[in-house]
Amino acid sequence: MPAVEKLEGNEKAQSRDLAVLYYTIGSCQMYLGHDADAAQSYENAYWHYKNSISKKDTNGSRIRSAVTGVSNITVAHLNTKHYKEGRMWNDRTDSLLYVYRLRPDADTDFIDRNRARIRLFQACISYDAGNKAEAEAAFNAYLETEYSKTEQGRLDGNDYLMMAHRYAEAAKNFRTLDHWIGFRGMKMTLDNINLYLVPKYRANAGAGLRDSAIYVANQICNAYDSALVWSKRDDTAEMATIYETHKKEEELARTQWEVEKQGHELNRQRLIALGIGFVLLAGFMIFYMVYKRRSFKLLQDAYGQLEEATTARERIESELRIARDIQMSMIPAGNLESEGLDLFASMTPAKEVGGDLYDYFLEKNHLYFAIGDVSGKGVPASLFMAQVIRLFRAMAKHHYSPAEICNRINDELTENNENGMFITMFIGLVDLTTGRLDFCNAGHNPPVLGGDADGGNFLQMNPNAPIGLWQGLEYEGEFIESIKGKPLFIYTDGLNEAENPQLERFGDDHMLQVLRETTFANSMQIVEKLKRQVEEHRAGADPNDDLTMMCLKVG
Repeated sequence: MPAVEKLEGNEKAQSRDLAVLYYTIGSCQMYLGHDADAAQSYENAYWHYKNSISKKDTNGSRIRSAVTGVSNITVAHLNTKHYKEGRMWNDRTDSLLYVYRLRPDADTDFIDRNRARIRLFQACISYDAGNKAEAEAAFNAYLETEYSKTEQGRLDGNDYLMMAHRYAEAAKNFRTLDHWIGFRGMKMTLDNINLYLVPKYRANAGAGLRDSAIYVANQICNAYDSALVWSKRDDTAEMATIYETHKKEEELARTQWEVEKQGHELNRQRLIALGIGFVLLAGFMIFYMVYKRRSFKLLQDAYGQLEEATTARERIESELRIARDIQMSMIPAGNLESEGLDLFASMTPAKEVGGDLYDYFLEKNHLYFAIGDVSGKGVPASLFMAQVIRLFRAMAKHHYSPAEICNRINDELTENNENGMFITMFIGLVDLTTGRLDFCNAGHNPPVLGGDADGGNFLQMNPNAPIGLWQGLEYEGEFIESIKGKPLFIYTDGLNEAENPQLERFGDDHMLQVLRETTFANSMQIVEKLKRQVEEHRAGADPNDDLTMMCLKVG
């Protein structure tokens, strides 16, 4: 609010900035239950959005910001169950989007995404009003958009599916939730548990998927303890601030009383000191002005350096977040379900960006898949990882064998590899019809084949060097006649080498024990259980390496 007061009436202030501030204030008021204040703040935001688009808009950024901002106001109304008021804001979003669509440089993806949101919101609003036919028509229109077919779009669509009690469809969409949460690095606070995991549980329970519902219930229980600690920590910090404020107010009041008590004595002493003060004042002022000028110069220099350092740090953090988003967007969705195939994978970088990778490529009845671990961590490893994914996909689309793919990637990476980076990889090719597995292991950890029923064991493989060490290496491939009915678990050393505060490793034996004691329900269950086991083992210690896992089962 002080920021708005400072900017209002300032000729240099941007309407777009004021609109965002008013939207933020309105949302806070809305969630606090101050509906009338929120309505006024939202109207102020809307006025500034319209004012911003009335000016020259060379690249359409102003109108795009207005569409996004007004759409977010609709979201705030729906989240707080103000569906009736939300209809007006959804209509306003639709009107602004129509104006944007008339531009010759309009972004078709932006139009599709926002058109989808408008239709989805319309479906929720109509259903709440009891107009179920209108709601179904709006939701069917939403399903016709490209955005509805994306991972984010399927999860957004669950807002309506849960309202309409279409639990089976919602449960199917929720299968990608874990990958979506991991992709965004989202912390499971109490609010996020309520927003994401609880609806996922209700969808599976409502659809009669008992095992999946129990699995999500376990997720909620495992996340609840940490979320409660975070919540209590936040509440404690807030109470400490209030306590310190009250304490200072009491001290101020006490000091004021003491000052008044001593006021008469001070008045007498002031008369005596007044004469001396006049004599000293002239000399002091001369000294003070010289000192102040020098101090101000030093303060300006220090502030300038601090501002530069802060700006540089924020820029680096922003670039790393962007790099993480780009890197995570390069890997496919963690969940792949096809006839005769159940595959799930997860990648969690130790830092903002990492050097682990996984990838897969399904063509008809043949599945290429790979998992890898680049030497080193951070940005250099992530760049190397991006190059490997590009090469793997290119080779897989040419239908090379796993060993030939290793040969060709090695030839590419060793050329001008001045930093001496390398990668361990496990590359496989599965015929989904026969179950035959052709594979090549390039210095990577041995996968585990089998599970609870037949006591999973490490694959016995020929030794091959990691990829990228030197040119001319000939990688030897192997095969298994059939892996049908047996889960194949592949991982990077961020799993078995995960350390707790006492530097004790998770270990191969512990990993095998978990796999053998877990009754296989689906691939996601295996990966998520080991992820939880690693978290418990680390006991709060920071991850010492990237963690990537993949589990697949054929037949």
